[in-house]
Amino acid sequence: MANRSRFGSAGQVPQASAPEHFADDDARLAYAGKMLPDRQLRLFRDPAWVFSTRKIARGADVFPLPRADQSIAELPVRAAGNEYDLVDYISRNRVVGLLILHRGRIVLEHYEAGLDRDSRWISMSMAKSVATTLVGAAIRDGFIRSVDDPLTRYLPELAGGGYEGVSVKHLLQMTSGVRWDDTHTDAASERRQMLEMQIAQQPGAILRYVGSQPRIAEPGSAWNYSTGETHVVGALLYAATGRWVADYLSEKIWAPFGMEHDALWWLESKQGLEVAGSGISATLRDYGRFGQFVLGGGIAGGKQVLPDGWIPEATAPRTVGGKQVDYGYMWWAVPGRDGRHDDGAFSARGIFGQYIYINPRRDIVVTVLSARAKPKGAEVILDNDFFNSTVEALR
Repeated sequence: MANRSRFGSAGQVPQASAPEHFADDDARLAYAGKMLPDRQLRLFRDPAWVFSTRKIARGADVFPLPRADQSIAELPVRAAGNEYDLVDYISRNRVVGLLILHRGRIVLEHYEAGLDRDSRWISMSMAKSVATTLVGAAIRDGFIRSVDDPLTRYLPELAGGGYEGVSVKHLLQMTSGVRWDDTHTDAASERRQMLEMQIAQQPGAILRYVGSQPRIAEPGSAWNYSTGETHVVGALLYAATGRWVADYLSEKIWAPFGMEHDALWWLESKQGLEVAGSGISATLRDYGRFGQFVLGGGIAGGKQVLPDGWIPEATAPRTVGGKQVDYGYMWWAVPGRDGRHDDGAFSARGIFGQYIYINPRRDIVVTVLSARAKPKGAEVILDNDFFNSTVEALR
């Protein structure tokens, strides 16, 4: 490492004076992977798109992120048998924000496309990991008794359908057995039907739709990625705590931990539920701070927010139906180069290249914000390879 990084400074670019208007078709084009870069960049910086939002309020104090004495000047990136560098990762993967924290200090911070430290960016499915973390908070607060409780204890409107007999744990693991296709680029998929309901902004429509899906596997027997499942998590939190999810996040984590800026969360309708599986819009540094909150064991404002042992349980790989799944409570377990999980590393991640990578053993948090051409598979360098290269560089 060198004393000064050519990637280490943030340009101060003025923000737009008025929000740009986006149409319903912009949301559809984005999810279909059919949006050209310039408009996509403007859309991803807009916290609302075409949806209502609710504020996640910051508090009075800000959690400090001091700069390390030494910053990263060069970072060799090994991926798929090839050698790359930081320029390759940022430019080829269309990264617009990159923050690397080591031992709580900034060793690299870089922005592209007019972003700066005050710019909000959409999280996509990183929000899933935030939502399930709040379930842990609700258990510690006594609002939810246990992950082994039947889901219908809190959401009786789901009784008699596909979620009958499904536990809170099944929901958090996405092993309910309820049918769901999360293919963003397929206009006929359940995920795209859910997007149409988000656009329509009709209260309760998404939960009724998810609850109407049939069961195709026994609970706990199969893993299936489902944004619909996370919307149920949001409904569970609202039913159990009596608080909007954004307000509960502010109360338990965002304000007491010391986020620098207010954030926003998409709603299913005006004054309706949060779209818990997507749609938090926050700054690069505040996503990094959330990573530090999790890395530190879930303490905010000097108070323990999560139950003992929650984070290792929520972030570990597990066996489902006889197969290992690198997925916990809507956190992705990230293996090392050798395929092992010795560091206990994990990540929140979202389509188009949004990540919070956390490595507890190495005391590393990496946040990546991107604007890739397609929801999935558009990256040239696999992000897990970049994360493992970062670990190697900081050893």
